[in-house]
Amino acid sequence: MYVRVKGFQIFKDRHGKARCYHRVSKTPIDLQQFPIGSAEFFAECQRITALGTKADLTKPGTLGHLIDKYREHNAFEDLAPRTKSDYQKVFDYLQDIRDTSVACFEPPLVVHIRDKAGKRRGVKFGNYVKTVLSIIFGWGLERGYTKSNPAFRIKKLKSPKGESEANRPWSDEEREAVLEVLPPRLLGPIAFMMFTGLDPSDTLKLPKNRVRNRQLVTRRAKTHTEVIVPLVGRLANILDALPKHEADTLFISGRQKPWTYSGFQTEWRKVKLALEKAGRIELGLTLKGLRHTVATILAESGFDERTIADMLGQETIEMARHYSRRADKSRKLAGVMSEFDAEVSRRREEIVKP
Repeated sequence: MYVRVKGFQIFKDRHGKARCYHRVSKTPIDLQQFPIGSAEFFAECQRITALGTKADLTKPGTLGHLIDKYREHNAFEDLAPRTKSDYQKVFDYLQDIRDTSVACFEPPLVVHIRDKAGKRRGVKFGNYVKTVLSIIFGWGLERGYTKSNPAFRIKKLKSPKGESEANRPWSDEEREAVLEVLPPRLLGPIAFMMFTGLDPSDTLKLPKNRVRNRQLVTRRAKTHTEVIVPLVGRLANILDALPKHEADTLFISGRQKPWTYSGFQTEWRKVKLALEKAGRIELGLTLKGLRHTVATILAESGFDERTIADMLGQETIEMARHYSRRADKSRKLAGVMSEFDAEVSRRREEIVKP
């Protein structure tokens, strides 16, 4: 169906997927949630248009003005569509305080906003609101729109006791249990995520030509950061054993077509539930947890955070530190403790000498 909506750009990207953006604010519409031509789609267009009209009236020096300036800049424009959509949800949530002067924002106010968002929509969203505020205030500070970043160094809300960690690392036993039962159509992409740390969505969309001479050369869709990873050992053997096909993507579904994320998740969920029922894996296993797994194993092996960030396609080491924070560094520190114990013993001998 051909649809035209004033103020919106509707097109297909290079993968043939439909996209829709508000021309002025660059706000994307989630076409899975709001299908083109549906009543929900037109209602969403109207909502975004109304927000844009209000944005035109925002005064300089306000939160709304800071958000508008940020959205006009390449810092926002260059983000992946999914990230833009996630940021926009926060901007929508902050709509009621757009007229607040940026001078009024101090750490206690940001904490209040974070706590209120966490109470209304959950801990994860509350923390995300704090993160987005830190990003836009940090951007504004560098360009003279603000005099400080009131969200800087504010801690995240803690998850309730007993709640499992999102995207936790997989254990060694869980990795082997999963690899043992996967059919080829799932084995290839999951092993690729497991050994390279590439995002699930990037893995499923990965073109064949990004893998040459047993080396992955690509860019993460979310950050556009280059990723170069040699494909060796067990992963290389798994890839060599996969059936050949004519599709443009490296991995395909059972229908000989590129995977959709939802289709892959559906098939993966069946395998996961069967393994949970058999007691071979614990609850809470996710595909995104494989990025944490790669970072954890590298950290436990003694690699520095810059190396881990390069492996994961991160420009800074902050996310590498986040991904590997649960790493068991006992092996790395075993030698340190041996030397420490020897030094303590040597000093004791000097003290007790007659």
